[in-house]
Amino acid sequence: MSTNTPEIDENAQWLTQEAYDRLESELKHLSGPGRQEIVDRIESAREEGDLKENGGYHAAKEEQGKAEARIRYLSDLLENAYVGEAPTGDTVVPGMLVEAKIAGNTMKFLFGNREIAGDTDLEVYSERSPIGEAINGAKPGDKLSYSAPNGKDIPVEIVSAEPFGG
Repeated sequence: MSTNTPEIDENAQWLTQEAYDRLESELKHLSGPGRQEIVDRIESAREEGDLKENGGYHAAKEEQGKAEARIRYLSDLLENAYVGEAPTGDTVVPGMLVEAKIAGNTMKFLFGNREIAGDTDLEVYSERSPIGEAINGAKPGDKLSYSAPNGKDIPVEIVSAEPFGG
């Protein structure tokens, strides 16, 4: 059967084009000039002598480890990302700003990958999290629940869902 919908890997994370471009730019910097800056700092610190008590060397090595981990994460995310238009409507799908009553407390959060949020201080819930799996596809007024890691059922009521403006 042929459809016009592209086949999307179930492990793919949805990203806006803006988020994809921002992350791709970060990856290019970290893989190129950013990596070289750290290597230069390590070499400079190494020239200072005794590495056992060289704080600059150890700090640069730690930074290098963090940068390499971020490079691996971004490479995997971008390679497997599904890039698309921001969602429309009021159904809870990745990229929506959701207001929900969770265990009686009203919360507003971004649903999807935390990279979509950029520099905002929004709380983010992934579609792979227990709450994310429960609310994906829900609409305002829907009442449902999810199992917390401790096994307790947590009630959720969707108040609203609107496209995240970034």
